[in-house]
Amino acid sequence: MEQIETRPVQQADRDAVRRVAAAAFGDEGPVIAELIDLLHATGRVEHELVAEPGGAVVGHVLLSRGWVDAPERLAPVLVLGPLSVDPTAQRAGVGSALVHAALAQAQAAGEAAVFLEGDPGYYGRLGFEPAGEAGFERPSTRIPEPAFQVVTLAAFEPWMSGRLVYCDAFWELDCVGLRGEHLADVEAALGIGSPTDG
Repeated sequence: MEQIETRPVQQADRDAVRRVAAAAFGDEGPVIAELIDLLHATGRVEHELVAEPGGAVVGHVLLSRGWVDAPERLAPVLVLGPLSVDPTAQRAGVGSALVHAALAQAQAAGEAAVFLEGDPGYYGRLGFEPAGEAGFERPSTRIPEPAFQVVTLAAFEPWMSGRLVYCDAFWELDCVGLRGEHLADVEAALGIGSPTDG
């Protein structure tokens, strides 16, 4: 497989990034594109990359600022997402290349950890592990436990355990976890049941 080059996003890429996000997320595409814009507007973007094999942008990943609410103090961390790959370029290693490049940037920047919500089968192959088993708490119970994942980096210290806190943009656009039938479908696919409320 040919090497997929990634590079930092430039201002000229904005329209292409929105197009890729809209295509990758289907009905949710407009909200994801709005999330990217809001993360920029609120200054929460820490790292952002595109992949452009053949000269056209077909993939995009964003790392935004988050925190772990540890007993000692807030610990700054990163949240990976959204990760978007144009449907015409999926299953060709674009997403993997973007995730590996994003993790390398986070490591080089001295970040402690990178969190995400996503398919544990896919992201587990890229170095992520269940965050709950590593001592972290989900920011919402609407994130299925297996989908809440983390990579801890060289700067991570044992005191940095607690609940992950997303920045406001994710909450403002209701982009944390899943709701309703979508949540039930994902939990069924992961082999877990919804918690019952008393």
